[in-house]
Amino acid sequence: MQYLKYLAEFLKQKRISTNKTLNSFANYADIEPATLSRYENSQRKISLESFVKISKGLGLTPAELFDEYDSYIKNKI
Repeated sequence: MQYLKYLAEFLKQKRISTNKTLNSFANYADIEPATLSRYENSQRKISLESFVKISKGLGLTPAELFDEYDSYIKNKI
């Protein structure tokens, strides 16, 4: 499942770009830190609800975050 790996890498890069630790971003986005860690390490598939929370935590709409991911993934495949 390369797409899960790429999504994990992408989300981690986006979180790091906010200059927030995993714990602080998870709390800000209302996600358990352990869950966010599992997403960022390809250990768990992300739910739509969590994707929406992460996008809001990044100041983006889910559509904007997905568009950015789409551009990111095009460079990987």
